[in-house]
Amino acid sequence: MSQQQALDSLKASIGKEIHVSDWLTVTQERVNAFADATSDHQWIHVDVARARTESPYKGTIAHGYLTLSLYPALRGLVESGKPPFPGVKNVINYGINKLRFPSAVLVGSRVRARCTVLAAEEIPGGVQLTEQFTVEMEGGSKPACVAEVIMRLYF
Repeated sequence: MSQQQALDSLKASIGKEIHVSDWLTVTQERVNAFADATSDHQWIHVDVARARTESPYKGTIAHGYLTLSLYPALRGLVESGKPPFPGVKNVINYGINKLRFPSAVLVGSRVRARCTVLAAEEIPGGVQLTEQFTVEMEGGSKPACVAEVIMRLYF
């Protein structure tokens, strides 16, 4: 797929959902690893016993930024040999316009992503894509994360 074909396809998809990921279970091990990587060891994330008794969720919850950081994996941007669009050689996270965490992700829950195209425009050497990234928790009434993310696809 050429850069122009990808751009045309994305422009035709504005307002449409183009990706729904598989479900992913958020484990305590993943939360602990994220806490270690970010030095954010708040008890509500890592102290299972205390969270059972003191947390309003009655258990540990994932960091909001952990939920956001699942974007590349849930979106399928980092699967070796499987570019999001044929011909894409490099994908760069460019930024976020809006970000909210309407609901906490309970450890042990399953989450998945839904991605809707908001905008697509040509940039030198590639395409800038803006998507709404929504993380839903299985059985949840509100999304866990809603972000307007920008990525650049280089051909």
